[in-house]
Amino acid sequence: MEYKIYLSGEIHSSWRGEIIEACKKLNLPITFFSAIDDHEASDNAGDILGIEEKQFWKDHKSAKINVLRTRTMIEKADIVIIRFGDKYKQWNVAFDAGICSALNKPYITLHSEELVHPLKEVDAASLAWATNTSQIVQILEYTTIK
Repeated sequence: MEYKIYLSGEIHSSWRGEIIEACKKLNLPITFFSAIDDHEASDNAGDILGIEEKQFWKDHKSAKINVLRTRTMIEKADIVIIRFGDKYKQWNVAFDAGICSALNKPYITLHSEELVHPLKEVDAASLAWATNTSQIVQILEYTTIK
């Protein structure tokens, strides 16, 4: 069986590449796809529909286009990995977890112990909580055993 895994969340570190490269080295049958990790491109997605003068409408249009993409990717995934970084508040990532929960899509959270309390509901609905990419890779290796 080949898994399709969507990598959602924090875009300011190398966690995606670490997971993808480790899974490639293990020759795991996984296809990865990801959120847009170019912050500026994500923030400006709504410009496709015309430039807005007010920030609210710019953000509103960009958010809708981003959610269109994100929800489609989550629906196609077998598993979603949701990364919460320590530096920024990622409300959109919590929303991704909510989409997973609403779609009954299995997800794994990846974050530090410092975020356990603020993410307790998000973690409660996940099937696993990991603190590092090595744990994620080990979970994926285990779940792909024939």
